[in-house]
Amino acid sequence: MTNIKTQINKITSKEELDDLIYFIKLSIESLVLSEIDVGTKVYVVQKTKKTLGTVIKINRTKAVVELPNGSYRVPLSMLEVA
Repeated sequence: MTNIKTQINKITSKEELDDLIYFIKLSIESLVLSEIDVGTKVYVVQKTKKTLGTVIKINRTKAVVELPNGSYRVPLSMLEVA
């Protein structure tokens, strides 16, 4: 991990950092997609709380999650497997 941080510190332009952020977001989404299926119990993670729900549909960048107060389209980056 220290090596990664050292390499990031060597980045000199905003464009390179934007590319890195985009790549990391794609990596997070692919990791989440590999862990969830329809019916999987997940936590929807927000800044101040985690809400337990069930995945009822998976789209390319978002999933439809049944929560206690209704169904919501949630970005994959906000999901954690319960």
